[in-house]
Amino acid sequence: MNYNWNWDIFLSETPSGGSTYLVWLLEGLQWTVTLSLTAWIIALVLGFIVGVLRTVPNRWLATLAAAYVELFRNIPLLVQLFLWYFVMPELIPEQWGSAFKQAHPLTQQFFSAMVCLGLFTSARVAEQVRAGIQSLPKGQLAAGKALGLTLPQIYRHVLVPMAARIIVPPLTSEFLNIFKNSAVATTIGLVELSRQAQQLVDYTAQPYEAFIAVTLLYMLINVVVMFLMRRLEQRVRVPGYIGGGK
Repeated sequence: MNYNWNWDIFLSETPSGGSTYLVWLLEGLQWTVTLSLTAWIIALVLGFIVGVLRTVPNRWLATLAAAYVELFRNIPLLVQLFLWYFVMPELIPEQWGSAFKQAHPLTQQFFSAMVCLGLFTSARVAEQVRAGIQSLPKGQLAAGKALGLTLPQIYRHVLVPMAARIIVPPLTSEFLNIFKNSAVATTIGLVELSRQAQQLVDYTAQPYEAFIAVTLLYMLINVVVMFLMRRLEQRVRVPGYIGGGK
């Protein structure tokens, strides 16, 4: 292959001056991590609420929660991102829409991507929570009632804590997915990791170095997440359940 490898390109100064291409990539990594973590907080909070509602005996609440899951899980992520970025500012009250459109472009891009990723992933987290609660023995609910606990108290003190512990392994996959899915934000201009790699290629014409570096950075994120989640799984595992051993 007739290709001139040049790994020193990362230490070269960018056209704007004042930084190097390596700094560009690290700034993109910072945006990727920030976007993914903030969206993950949204996904966890909403996912647990919706997941719990999917298992309650109230048919209307369960149906509403199921509709939420189907809506956000079945519309492609890229389509949802475009809806949040281009369409929603025109549908919300004019004062809010104007404030959004007058904000800094980076703020618009980050907020849209954060909300989109958070809601999309929350639907997937909700299914993990639902499955975790429904996998628990029926006797736990009966025991809670026998102790005189109300249904909200049973969920709060018995079902949800136990379900949260046994769904750590599948939640690890969702946590990793949100980092990978954050790359779609490049389509609306957010300068996250993959976007910085594209800019590096545009300015240097060194695509192999750029995307190998980005791949290594994504792998680094995955290794760190896997290490932290495995440690968490070991601390909270329940014997006899998923990943709990004997």
